[in-house]
Amino acid sequence: MNFDIKPIFNNNLEAILQNKINTKTKPIGALGILETIALQIGMIQNTDQPSLKTPTIVVFAGDHGIAEKGEVNPYPQEVTAQMVYNFLNQGAAINVFCKQNNIDLKIVDAGVNHDFGVTPGLIDAKIDFGTKNYQDKPAMNAEQCSLAIQKGADIVIDTHATGCNSIGFGEMGIGNTSSASLLMSYFTEIPVTECVGSGTGLDTSAIKIKQQILSKVYQEYTPSSPLEALAAFGGFEIAMIVGAILKSAELKMTIMIDGFIVTAAFLAAYDIHPEVLDYCIFTHTSGEQGHKKMLEFLQKEPILNLDMRLGEGTGAAVAYPIIKSAVAFLNNMASFESAGVSGNE
Repeated sequence: MNFDIKPIFNNNLEAILQNKINTKTKPIGALGILETIALQIGMIQNTDQPSLKTPTIVVFAGDHGIAEKGEVNPYPQEVTAQMVYNFLNQGAAINVFCKQNNIDLKIVDAGVNHDFGVTPGLIDAKIDFGTKNYQDKPAMNAEQCSLAIQKGADIVIDTHATGCNSIGFGEMGIGNTSSASLLMSYFTEIPVTECVGSGTGLDTSAIKIKQQILSKVYQEYTPSSPLEALAAFGGFEIAMIVGAILKSAELKMTIMIDGFIVTAAFLAAYDIHPEVLDYCIFTHTSGEQGHKKMLEFLQKEPILNLDMRLGEGTGAAVAYPIIKSAVAFLNNMASFESAGVSGNE
């Protein structure tokens, strides 16, 4: 399970792209973050005329053993499967935003505690019927973790084969903010209590209980590698996103990182291959309180801050038109020379 991820460093191309951006009919820097995005996508694609082809969001769904007790989640575990059906029936927010922005959407059963049988439109990548409860034992074993990473990578290979060069990831899994909090603490060394938020709507007293439970869980494990941490705390959907991010970077795709859960998966991918950072655009700041700290740890400025905390890849879908605008101005906006406009001498 090796990934060959190259840094996007190229002095000559960077200078060409920066000059192209600077000589558009505008003051230098006037398009702000759009200029940063345009430069990054050009570097990823190794061209001064990048394009976004067949944009796709893949939503991975999985259940978590800890959610069976209902101690850390206000919604029951069966909501995961119910929401998968909602995705397939085009009823969720991610369906609306993908349709609005002409983004292809794929739904993956990574490990939902439900037998979907043969369900049209659902990609069957199930590892098991949910992870184990990490209050008692690691969420998954090493083999399951490696298989999940590989299946995430394989789904990206299939998506890339359709012509897709820009991809985002979403997730669905009751209890997965707990996994993300534990992973965040492991990779950032921020105390668990500062990583835990309200998830799907816990009140203040319930958040304190969640903090106490997850702090105790964290103390029970001493992972010595990112894979051990994923196996101890992760969900199958999170591990698949790790593999999907790594393979997307290897294939030189532009990767749209969503909110708290996907960024937790990114932290694992980043620990395995730091070069993956070059390929990622952080689309928004989640309203889940730990996400801002994750972004500060990575020293990354997201595109949007709309106080969203839904997951599903919705932040990536909503931010995509802005990413598209960055590529559009780079390719289509006149330069001072072509427009016959006097520049700043």
